[in-house]
Amino acid sequence: MQQALSIQELGELIKSTLENQLDPTYWVIGEIADFRQAPQGHAYFELAEKQGNQVLAKIRCNCWQFTYRTIASRFESLTGTGIKNGMKVLAQVQITFHPVYGLSLIVKDIDASFSLGERARIRQETIDRLTKEGLLRLNASRIFPQVIQKIGIISSPTAAGYGDFINQLEHNPQGYKIYHTLIPSMMQGNEAVSSLINALDKAEELKERLGLEAVIIIRGGGAQLDLDCFDDYRLAAKIANSSLPVFTGIGHERDETVADLVAHTKLKTPTAVAEFLLSGFRIFEENLGIALTRLDRLTRQNIKLADNLLHQQNLRLKTAVQNRLTLEKERLNARKDRIKANLSTNLNTQSYRLEQLHQALKKAASQQVLSNGQKLEHLEKSLKSLDPKAILERGYTRTELDGIPIHLVKDLEKGQEILTVSNQKKIKSTITDIKEL
Repeated sequence: MQQALSIQELGELIKSTLENQLDPTYWVIGEIADFRQAPQGHAYFELAEKQGNQVLAKIRCNCWQFTYRTIASRFESLTGTGIKNGMKVLAQVQITFHPVYGLSLIVKDIDASFSLGERARIRQETIDRLTKEGLLRLNASRIFPQVIQKIGIISSPTAAGYGDFINQLEHNPQGYKIYHTLIPSMMQGNEAVSSLINALDKAEELKERLGLEAVIIIRGGGAQLDLDCFDDYRLAAKIANSSLPVFTGIGHERDETVADLVAHTKLKTPTAVAEFLLSGFRIFEENLGIALTRLDRLTRQNIKLADNLLHQQNLRLKTAVQNRLTLEKERLNARKDRIKANLSTNLNTQSYRLEQLHQALKKAASQQVLSNGQKLEHLEKSLKSLDPKAILERGYTRTELDGIPIHLVKDLEKGQEILTVSNQKKIKSTITDIKEL
């Protein structure tokens, strides 16, 4: 039977075996997780290997103060960002074993150029995916008015870039007014991507409620670090699918982030974004001034042309009126001459007719007078023959009862006194007998 070892003895055996059998250092590739820095300056983290979301292997790492300070300074100067969780690195490590703390790696160096290449590879994969999905220039197709007056600003309210942006907007010399609404968001750190995506969702809500015309993502001030969130596929896809045009002014001078590539318009700094928005007002105002100048010139030209046309029309009208007046005057004179000639002829004709009528009237009047004289003589004879005196002279008498001719009295009675008138006498008689004939 093999001799039993104590746990400490076993630990020392493992340690000495590893030290004797392994190389002093190895270069390993892994993803940083659970990164933390102690107050003394030491850095502690894990290096892990993943397949999707599954962890295939991980090991604890220590980087002592002096080494970490040197590595971090060089890494930051080359990559523009610090060492942090989720970053894939190529690290030079020493394998150690401690009887109490177990297996760990002592980090001696980190190859910043590998991280740059890895970041570039991931960034390019993100760009290729966005291109394949038709998202890379989707937001660039969003239409916005030349004069943008209502914007949503995604930024940190404490960021210096946000303050510069607002100051430039509100104190522009021309007094242009842009209505803005701040949508607060984290702009760096592990939660920045989720915070920015939530802010873009909020902008969509405000579009319906406030009538936003564009979204501005600005970040500025401080070190040009922690921009990896703007290379994240999820954020880039959200920007691309935004129904509002997205303008970025992330405030860095290095290569574009993926967020810049998918945005409608990318500008370097927040103040550059403000200047871009204000330039829309100036260009519109200039175009309006040009249009007004053209309109004034065209109006003057049209007025002058109209005056010339009116003058020509006036001359033509005067000539036409004068010609018409002359023509009508000639027609009137001709008609007057015809009327005079016709009048003279008509007067002669009518005079002849009047003379004939006069002669005929005289003849008719003479004949009428003669005829009427004969009729009057006949009537006179008839009247004379009907005169009661003439009748009485012929031997007739007229008998009356109380002044009424006897033949008109209906009821005659005996004893009534009647008057009989002859040519020379009036005889009163009393009725003694009445006989009907």
